[in-house]
Amino acid sequence: MSASESDEQALAELTERARILFAGPIAFLKSAPALKFLPDPDVPEIAFCGRSNVGKSSLLNALTGRNSLARTSVTPGRTQELNFFDVGEPLSIRLVDMPGYGFAKAPIAVVEQWKRLVRDFLRGRVVLKRTLLLIDARHGPKPVDIEMMQMLDGAAATYRVVLTKADKIKASELAEVIAVTEAEARKHSAAYPVVHVTSSETKLGIAELRAAVLADAEI
Repeated sequence: MSASESDEQALAELTERARILFAGPIAFLKSAPALKFLPDPDVPEIAFCGRSNVGKSSLLNALTGRNSLARTSVTPGRTQELNFFDVGEPLSIRLVDMPGYGFAKAPIAVVEQWKRLVRDFLRGRVVLKRTLLLIDARHGPKPVDIEMMQMLDGAAATYRVVLTKADKIKASELAEVIAVTEAEARKHSAAYPVVHVTSSETKLGIAELRAAVLADAEI
């Protein structure tokens, strides 16, 4: 077997293990409005963050094959807590749904509270293996996304950039957004070099992202 064939087989096996894991038991554990409410750091965690209305809840639901694991809302900034979900039985990994950012109408005090919670979580959570930074494929990286990338860089929290809603734009436009996003990711020390392209509706890139999540958790 050649090296490329061996790599393909390993990826296929990882993808299947990820499919089985996410098809199994998944349950909401708790919400943490402050660090003192965090669950014990006893399993690998993968966090999801993104601008309000980027499609984070929809992506979580698509990854887990559930319809309502994570609540979806048309109201930006609805989630203001860290929400934890246990995946697997016995427990294998934990997903963390982080509060959306970029809510322009929120009071300054709310924004500052969000920044403290997220920054302290990213810097101090020893079991956090990777963060997935979601960016809307219709817009590409916005200033608030770049600010979040800088926060992740500063916290030395490695992350993958995930484009969402890829089905909402033309293929030519998507290719341009991918190129721009990859170029931006290369500017950031903590960013993973590969940009994931997904659609919660068509399931584009979902199996590949599941495999990446499992690989990150097993590091």
